[in-house]
Amino acid sequence: MTGNKITSAWFNEAKGFITIEVLISPKASKNKIVGLHDNRLKIRIAAPPVDGKANQELIRFLSNVLGIPTYDIEIDAGHTNKRKTVKISGVTKEAIGKLAETE
Repeated sequence: MTGNKITSAWFNEAKGFITIEVLISPKASKNKIVGLHDNRLKIRIAAPPVDGKANQELIRFLSNVLGIPTYDIEIDAGHTNKRKTVKISGVTKEAIGKLAETE
């Protein structure tokens, strides 16, 4: 049995977690989800890309938007890149899908 796996252009669901592909724009005036860009969820982050501050702010922002604890979110790939893969536990694919609709 392969399990329940649902795939979209910018997120993948596997047993126990969802990964999302994001494109970060650091040093923005405020945190904001912009929408889909190049098969990634584009997010503006107010923090600068220095000493992991943008990564920490991304995790805090997604935690607030999704209503889940920060420990359920981790940067899986792209720690020093604007293109990142974020691993999220404790959330449904429907909640993730709504992120692209947020303005």
